[in-house]
Amino acid sequence: MENKKELRNWLNDMQLSHPLVIAGPCSAETKDQVLKIAHELKDTDVNYYRAGIWKPRTRPGNFEGVGAIGLNWLKKVKEETGLKTATEVANKAHVDLALENDVDLLWIGARTTVSPFNVQELADALKGTDKIVLIKNPVNPDLSLWLGAVERFYNAGITKLGVIHRGFSTYKKTKYRNIPEWQMGIELQSKFPDLPIINDPSHIGGKRDLIFDISQTALDLNFDGLMIETHCDPDNAWSDAAQQVTPKRLVEIMKDLRIRKVDDDESKYASKLGALRSNIDVFDQALLETLSERMSIAQEIGQLKKERNVAVLQSNRWNEILGKMILEGEQKGLSEEFVLKMFKAIHQESINHQERILNKS
Repeated sequence: MENKKELRNWLNDMQLSHPLVIAGPCSAETKDQVLKIAHELKDTDVNYYRAGIWKPRTRPGNFEGVGAIGLNWLKKVKEETGLKTATEVANKAHVDLALENDVDLLWIGARTTVSPFNVQELADALKGTDKIVLIKNPVNPDLSLWLGAVERFYNAGITKLGVIHRGFSTYKKTKYRNIPEWQMGIELQSKFPDLPIINDPSHIGGKRDLIFDISQTALDLNFDGLMIETHCDPDNAWSDAAQQVTPKRLVEIMKDLRIRKVDDDESKYASKLGALRSNIDVFDQALLETLSERMSIAQEIGQLKKERNVAVLQSNRWNEILGKMILEGEQKGLSEEFVLKMFKAIHQESINHQERILNKS
């Protein structure tokens, strides 16, 4: 699969003056609930009304969706409000029912994307469809797996494709439900700049008060749209209550978001931007040279350890360095998360260099 301008045709054809917006409840609960939310979203920036019909929950016993009857409610949404509809599909049976009920947009969930077997089953079921198909990132940060899923749908002749960035699972305790790993989205954009990418701040944040900031970051990174879970009574939602917002709050979020220019041809701006980017290039080169010199010293240390038969990892020394760097980083305006990631990567590379020396016969 190669990047092609045609990948954006379905989005460009919409001629939107704002980012693409997909909104609606995490789960379709009742007919009245689905229609009430839809009517409150009717005259907003929302382009597609989403509702989970089948819910793949982590553990059995929780609410797992109303099933096929909810598709009738989505048809009613389209009839009464004119909103196009969207839902998640996880197997061929879901696809067949969604197509029978003329759902306009289908997305593939994170738990499904992890399995090439499931993805291929869905790609075969959707072969040749003119529906929009969006693929969420896999649960774990694996870009190849994500792109592999996109390629399977592309090879099935599906031309209206896009991806949804919904964050990644982690055992670490963070403020997010799923850590954003923004670099993953940036890397995907660099490989396929014309493949539309939508951000799902609801699943990244897990809390409604994080949705605005996550959405703004996504738009600042040139994401094409947002999928935001919206409910008329979020606190009493049957699933993911904490991360849903009211239709009124959604309108406020969309109004307050700043849509920045992707580029600007004004000569003054271009000149200043070019100069700043040149400065960054200089610093990047200096960083690489400094890291290379650091690894040379690490190799010398590795040689000393080999001669004295000393283990590569010295935990006390490592903890001392890490604590010191976190404090100094904070004083220089660098977040603890960034400093940790950077020095862990540097430390691992140092270990790799030293191990090669110790294992060299």
